[in-house]
Order: sequence, then structure tokens, then C-alpha cells
Amino acid sequence: MSSLLHIDASIRHEGSTSRQLTSYFVTRWRQNHPDGGYVYRDLAAEPIPHLTHPVREYLLDPSRDHGQTDEEKALVHTVASEVADADTILLGVPMYNYTIPSHVKAWIDLLVSPAHMVLPGADSGPLSGKSVIVVTARGGSYAPGTPREGQDHQEPYLRDVLKAIGLADNLTFVNAELTLAATVPALAELKPLGEKSLATAQETLRKLAA
Repeated sequence: MSSLLHIDASIRHEGSTSRQLTSYFVTRWRQNHPDGGYVYRDLAAEPIPHLTHPVREYLLDPSRDHGQTDEEKALVHTVASEVADADTILLGVPMYNYTIPSHVKAWIDLLVSPAHMVLPGADSGPLSGKSVIVVTARGGSYAPGTPREGQDHQEPYLRDVLKAIGLADNLTFVNAELTLAATVPALAELKPLGEKSLATAQETLRKLAA
């Protein structure tokens, strides 16, 4: 049975492009997988606390006391299990100040551990073999050839960190750009490009959901 882990991160619940797109994917995925499992986590509504103790030692040897509280241990186990049990992982990640929201980083920090890392020379790790779809929403454009091309610290970081823990075997980025063109007068002339980017993202997600 297929299983989908759906994660949203936008602090906006109304008018969020990343939430709109992940919802679009989930609706079609569940239609195409009526018996599939589904787990949802909203990192903005229920933020994961930032680390107070490293998780790497705990994940390698949970039987020992490494300073975590019982609540922290339970959270680490739950987050890691959600990822391990999913066949498909859908991440809705808006761009904030050229990079990812801090609460997405907090989620990632629970996963980046020697227990999950792809070892040097190895082709896979414990979390490998999943389909991972990252839906991003950006107010401007960071496409090749644009003035802000080199200021994208969102997708390159996510590619690197997901690869490090074996989640890049089947990794797809779906970027909706120029989301501010519809509301910012200075970007008004770019509105058609923003609409095209959104439509392309939806079509890509429709195909991926199949």
C-alpha cells in the first residue's frame, strides 16, 4: 500500500501558494491511491522545537541517556518514523528571506544524523528509495539568467541536505515563482509570468500525482 507524508510550512493559511499547490497534489494523489496511507504535518501550526541536545547520539543508541527529555525522544522517533514509513514525501516550502523557514530547518535537524546518512562510497542509506516532491513558492524569480539567480539559498540547500540523508534518489522540485506579481504594483508587468509559473507547477504536480 502506498503511503504519502504531506508537510506544509507556510505561516500563511489563507492565500498561501505552497499550501494551494500541495493541496492540489494531495487531492489528486488520494484519488489515484484510494487505499493509500496519508500522514499530515503542519510545521507552521505546530512548530517543532529547535534542538537543545544533539539527536545523532540518541538515534544511534536510543538505550542510553543523551540528555533528551522523554518528549524530545518521542518527537525524534515520531518524525523519523513518519519519513521512514512513507513511500512519497511532499514538502510545501515557501521561500523566506532567500531560504527556507526556520521551522523547516528544525524538522530537518531531527533527521540529519549518522543513523540516516549516506556513507561515503555508498549509493543509498536507510531512508533511500522514496519519491520526494518539494513544492516551493517564491515572490520573485530565481531562474537562470535572472538578476537573483545566485540568491536562491532554498533549493540548493534542500538538494544537498536531502541527498545527504538518502532522500534524493527520486527528488523533484516544483517551483512557483513571481507569486508577488499579482499584488505588488512594481511587479505588475510580470503577472503573466507568475500565472504561467503557477499553471506549470499545477500541471507538473498533476502528472506526479498519477
